[in-house]
Amino acid sequence: MRNEIISLERQVWEALVQGDAAADRALLHPDFIGVYSDGFADRDGHTGQLSDGPTVRTYELSDIEVKSLGADHALICYCAEFQRVRHDATELMYVSSIWRKGPAGWVNVYSQDTPAA
Repeated sequence: MRNEIISLERQVWEALVQGDAAADRALLHPDFIGVYSDGFADRDGHTGQLSDGPTVRTYELSDIEVKSLGADHALICYCAEFQRVRHDATELMYVSSIWRKGPAGWVNVYSQDTPAA
């Protein structure tokens, strides 16, 4: 399960790098909720950020932890170092995401980003 969840989380990041809203949408549950420094986002909000193309230029994930939350849920927590498109500065944040396994596979139901101090 650990490697599968890490791979799925990286696919979300790759969708941001590629500007692929369809790939991003496919990874998110219809009732997805994201908690960010600027507020909440649903699935449309998360995928909508890609309407003008890629939002992330580069990223690196470290300190990855994956925990089972029962038979059909998993939590992934990690540190993300990334650079946004059209920005020179590298940002650092801590991310936690909950994935749920259903008949069609794993989907992301919740994510929270916390900027590093």
